[in-house]
Amino acid sequence: MIPITKPCVGEEEARAAAEAVLSGWLSQGQRVQAFEHAVAGYVGAKHAVATSNCTTALHLALLAAGVGAGDEVICPSFSFIATANAVVHAGATPVFVDIDRRTYNIDPGLIEAAITPRTKAIIPVDQIGLAADIPAVAAIARKHGLRVVEDAAPSLGATAGEGRVGAMSDFTCFSFHPRKSITSGEGGMITTNDDRAAEYLRCVRSHGASSSDLARHTSGTTDIEEYRELGYNYRMTDIQGAVGTVQMGRLEGILEARGTLARRYDALFAGDPRLETPFVPEGYRHTYQSYCVRLNGQDRAAIMASLAAKGIASRRGVMAIHLEPWYRERWPDVSLPETEAATANTLLLPLYAGMTEAEQDEVADALRAALA
Repeated sequence: MIPITKPCVGEEEARAAAEAVLSGWLSQGQRVQAFEHAVAGYVGAKHAVATSNCTTALHLALLAAGVGAGDEVICPSFSFIATANAVVHAGATPVFVDIDRRTYNIDPGLIEAAITPRTKAIIPVDQIGLAADIPAVAAIARKHGLRVVEDAAPSLGATAGEGRVGAMSDFTCFSFHPRKSITSGEGGMITTNDDRAAEYLRCVRSHGASSSDLARHTSGTTDIEEYRELGYNYRMTDIQGAVGTVQMGRLEGILEARGTLARRYDALFAGDPRLETPFVPEGYRHTYQSYCVRLNGQDRAAIMASLAAKGIASRRGVMAIHLEPWYRERWPDVSLPETEAATANTLLLPLYAGMTEAEQDEVADALRAALA
């Protein structure tokens, strides 16, 4: 079976995890701190705050942005369901906006029409690893006094012109799930340049404690922490932090490999009128969580079945959140033509560092046969 993706991990990660286990300090400690410093330094942000996963990162970032009960948050529906779930968990209402047909990211030209007196924030999503038009979104946010909480789950290492994802928004949230470029098994990270917000995030991710376990352990005093905030248990383990730190050293190589494979797919499918290959704006760097093609009128279910019969994994492109039962029941009148078309007609193909040209040729041949 050629999988949809495969994490790029090896002996170094295994040793780092074992060292964390044998150290006797397994919960959030020095290894998580090292991972945070590595991510902050890489993206060029003042702070990186690790969490248990990207969904909890989004939740906390929204709280730090001042989002609460009765507020509205503008976001695309074309995303993994966690984007909107985090808004609901923060007590707010997601307001769905349609996407740009070529990039699959939120269309900045549609955002202002969705702003109301209740709007508090905008969540642009870097879909499949392509950065949203953050400069345009940020300009709209500044004009209306809103905060930008970027869902960058698959886009560590992506760029938008001169800007690097992780340093352009008020808050940027990354995922380290095995589907992403680098992984710690699970895990999330929030980057920000806001000092006060970073302090708040570090507090509430650990039950609202005024000082962390690590700080109390290394202080040499008998200070007792206080709980001034209503917090959560959204901590990352030191095992994850150890693996993530090793993975940061692999990131650039992984992204180069993914980019090379994506460009090879582009060449293999060039000129085929039955599908469209990914669009990448000039000056942008795509991380290619997967390789997304748009089918032009073909039966996607039949194509996926044909690929599976030949041992090749594939996935639907991305869901339309507003069409999922829980959201459809509550917001039945939402209509987003580009989102719905993309949801019905896009297909993700296998792509991962370490994929061979022979495997890629096998995928391309199988897809062409299925299309025929």
